[in-house]
Amino acid sequence: MNVKPDFSKNANQATTAPAFLSVWDMHAYYGESYIVQGISFNVHEGEILALLGRNGAGKTSTLRSIARIGDPQVTHGEIWLDHQPLHNMASHEASAAGLGLVPEDRRIIPGLTVEENLQLAQIAPPIGWSIDRLYDLFPRLGERRKQEGVTLSGGEQQMLAIARALARDIKVLLLDEPYEGLAPVIVDEIEKTLIHIKEQGMTTIIVEQNAVRALELADRAVILDTGGIVFDGMAAEVLENEELRAEYLAI
Repeated sequence: MNVKPDFSKNANQATTAPAFLSVWDMHAYYGESYIVQGISFNVHEGEILALLGRNGAGKTSTLRSIARIGDPQVTHGEIWLDHQPLHNMASHEASAAGLGLVPEDRRIIPGLTVEENLQLAQIAPPIGWSIDRLYDLFPRLGERRKQEGVTLSGGEQQMLAIARALARDIKVLLLDEPYEGLAPVIVDEIEKTLIHIKEQGMTTIIVEQNAVRALELADRAVILDTGGIVFDGMAAEVLENEELRAEYLAI
């Protein structure tokens, strides 16, 4: 059942915290393919939400729809961030309102150094995340600040992509497959960073095929199946529910 955005209480019974990001009855298409089929969920401030499901379940499409990318095409529904409606915004307006999408391909800008990638993204003057603070968060980037971004290792490029999103002083970090192709030791490093920025109050949605690692990191989980929600609750519940994991996550 779809629930109208409600900032006075949580529509999910797992917590009584007010909704910070709310998606209500969202529908989206790729051409004639009906990808996101009327989903509704809330994310709470300072929370990490794992958005999970099998391949083709609609995870990336949901993330891109929230970010107002334009492909898929959202045809109906509402998206609210910190009491502000985003559903009629273009992608650059939603970005300015506080959404930071880190896509699977990272999109590091060729020809620019690490520092230039960050400078290009940073608002002026920075409110929360100065470049020096980002180097404290990602020491490897500080060591390579004059190196061209596209020549970094895959893990370092992922760090740069996350740092670049934070440089815009975002309110919600949207991560699409951040662990893809990375060694476990690098995943550990990125997870420590995500925990650290959560402690600073960052709200995060993570789409990740490595569902176990995402669930161990997350506070809550939403599981999609063929464009609809089949579970919305605490991440620990999914880790403890073998039948649910086997049916919808193949783990």
